[in-house]
Amino acid sequence: MWNEWRRPGPTPAQQRRDIGIAVLVLLCAVEFTVLVNSIGAFAQGRAPDLREQLAWVLALSVPLVVRRRYPLAVMLVVSALFIAAQWRQLGDNLVPSGILFLAIFTVGAWEQNRLVARWSRIGVIATMFFWLGFSLVRALLGPPGNFKNAAGPLDPTLATVVYGLEFNIFFFVFAYVVGEMAWTAARRQAELSFQAEELRLSQEQNTRGAIAAERMRIARDLHDVVAHHVSVMGIQAGAARRVLDSDPAMARDTLQTVEETARTAISELRGLLGVLRADAEPDLRAAPGLDDLPELLENARAAGLEVTHGVYGAPREVPSAVALSAYRVVQEALTNVVKHAAAQHVDVRMRYLDNTLEVEITDDGRGPSTAPVPGFGLVGMRERLAVHGGSLETGPRRDAGYLVRASLPTGEKP
Repeated sequence: MWNEWRRPGPTPAQQRRDIGIAVLVLLCAVEFTVLVNSIGAFAQGRAPDLREQLAWVLALSVPLVVRRRYPLAVMLVVSALFIAAQWRQLGDNLVPSGILFLAIFTVGAWEQNRLVARWSRIGVIATMFFWLGFSLVRALLGPPGNFKNAAGPLDPTLATVVYGLEFNIFFFVFAYVVGEMAWTAARRQAELSFQAEELRLSQEQNTRGAIAAERMRIARDLHDVVAHHVSVMGIQAGAARRVLDSDPAMARDTLQTVEETARTAISELRGLLGVLRADAEPDLRAAPGLDDLPELLENARAAGLEVTHGVYGAPREVPSAVALSAYRVVQEALTNVVKHAAAQHVDVRMRYLDNTLEVEITDDGRGPSTAPVPGFGLVGMRERLAVHGGSLETGPRRDAGYLVRASLPTGEKP
């Protein structure tokens, strides 16, 4: 993917910066040209009229205004003007060389087509070395240079050739390498930006998933609390209404049970809804667990069911989340018995296996032979157990009634 990356064009700020750079380069070129002419130390030994020299440096500097928008065209124009200016024996060679360096660098850093960027720079560099060789040969064939102060061990002419070659090799290789480094740095910056954006989107997705999971958890708990307690309250209220005239004492006891059930439901609802408030009190009623099962079974008995409860295996502490899920499974199963089954007896069994907690609820309902259409209750059970990697088995029993069996891993090693 990133091997095919193309650098976006320059921003308006970068284009304005190019204008400033071009103006600064032009001012430096004018100053150096005036200084060189004032000193009389011309790069080629002699130079044309000062006004012509200023015209040349102006022509070399102006293309830099659009160097990042049209890097290839600017390099070709500057290269041609550079050779033409040297042919005219421009007095100053320092600033024109800097302009050429900047043009070659810009192609390496900004040209979109990397194949064109590579071979165009190689072509320009090869042309410059051809021009250098031509200039050296022309100098060697001309009048001998004045080396009256030469004191080194090498022949002055040979030293001049070697110096020119090594300086230009370093100059052009440096321009090429720096341009490649700028392109690579820009690509890596784009990769980092892309990865940062991907990470941000992933975090947002994870946050949305966590929020959705929390909402689902709250919805399941609300369903369990409301369905169970309201169902029990409805049955108890109906029983109180039927015996209100014939047995006021029993009606009073039943209504007291309705009141206690309502208080329990309100307390649980406050605990659930409290997590939705930023300023919720942390010490509301704790989430129910296995220790709260006796109260839950008493509510079912108050609704008219005969409930037996058995614990098998050595009881032990289990994770609070597992205990809550086991409690909710029993609560939902009892609610379904009260609402859907014409049952008289319910058997609740808790088995502590090596690394699993198993909960089984059976009833003797004489309802239809087929199970009722699953609603949110059974779906909620499966979702709860899936969080822990557990399993749920539900269905009619062979003789009569209904079976709910949940298996919850507790994390202990066998």
